[in-house]
Amino acid sequence: MNRIKTRLAWASMLLVAACALGIGATRDSGPSTQAERIDAITERLACPTCDGESVYVSRASAAESIRNQVARDVAAGRLTDDQIIAAIADRFKAQVLLVPRATGFDSLVWIVPVVVLVVSVAALAGAFRRWRDERPADATAADEELVGRLLGAEPGTGRDDPS
Repeated sequence: MNRIKTRLAWASMLLVAACALGIGATRDSGPSTQAERIDAITERLACPTCDGESVYVSRASAAESIRNQVARDVAAGRLTDDQIIAAIADRFKAQVLLVPRATGFDSLVWIVPVVVLVVSVAALAGAFRRWRDERPADATAADEELVGRLLGAEPGTGRDDPS
């Protein structure tokens, strides 16, 4: 009965975690104005000439050029945010992505840490369960004899040797 309760608790936690991940992955409030949309896109792009800066914060001429291109694309309204980012990434050979894509090989960046975490937690739970279930074995006659010899007692009596 106790094992059923434990498994039910683990299954419930796993279900809650999966639901939370699903909601978090699919929920997108998104920017509401064009300026917010431009900012959101440029925050996801790295400046091709700067070291570790986004296009949003960089004042380099390449970053200005990308910001202007993003503003033109947003104003035209023909492309989605992901399409705009993909077009810029294709132009710069994907060296401008600050956030890896969630498709193809790049999706491993998101999937592998979650898989490692789940496997680690499961392995720890299994190890703790095994340790809890291990019961000390009863001593055999050979064990008692060995301990008795080492302690100088008569085998099987548990008393010290009278000599």
